[in-house]
Amino acid sequence: METENETYLLSQEEEQNGVSHFPDDEDLIITSVEMMRKPKHRYLIRFGPYSLTVHEDVMIKYRMMKGSIFRKDELESIVVADERQQAYVEALRFLERKPRTAKEIAQRLSQKGMTADGIEKTIIRLQQERLVDDELYAKQWAEQRITRQKKGRMWVKQELRQKGIENELIAEALSEVSEEDEFNSAYTIGKKKWQQVKGDALERKRKTGAFLMRRGFTGEKVRKVINRLIAEDRDAEDSLEELEAFE
Repeated sequence: METENETYLLSQEEEQNGVSHFPDDEDLIITSVEMMRKPKHRYLIRFGPYSLTVHEDVMIKYRMMKGSIFRKDELESIVVADERQQAYVEALRFLERKPRTAKEIAQRLSQKGMTADGIEKTIIRLQQERLVDDELYAKQWAEQRITRQKKGRMWVKQELRQKGIENELIAEALSEVSEEDEFNSAYTIGKKKWQQVKGDALERKRKTGAFLMRRGFTGEKVRKVINRLIAEDRDAEDSLEELEAFE
């Protein structure tokens, strides 16, 4: 088991994971390679009195084994590579639950203290691997929010902007959702609200219209829904009067 002193020393070494304190113009020989308990897949590499930690993938790539010799400038490059690897691993962990936009990934990595270079390179790598695709994300988000969640285009447009999607991609995504699908969504929730509102037609029109506007539907869509609901009520009243006439 690790003693409190060993844990403290490891903590100090992780905080000083750079190599600025390493000697210049000297051969630095690895004297030990130790697997760390936390975080997983990281190794403590000792160069006599000096040490740094790296991810397992970085250790293997640069063949950092006992007896290997490095110079300070080489280790500086390795530290940069390790920072990028840490950012990549953190991004993958963040993507496990659901898709994310490039902006969301960047914000997450920034909160975790990753460097600007590490964040940029990670985003590029994820895009190349098609693990982050803002265009596809926007299309799927727009379709799901409008047809399933019954939100209007204005609502969805604002959501995608907040997620860092470019305006051009937002416009393209929204164009793939038909006007009919959006109207059907507005009508479905509008009718439910209409039936819940007590009062005369004017009161129902006011409250239902405000409800639909808050959900991001345009004034034009709201007017069409309200007109249809009014017409349906009128048809229902006419049908009732016709039935009463035969009684």
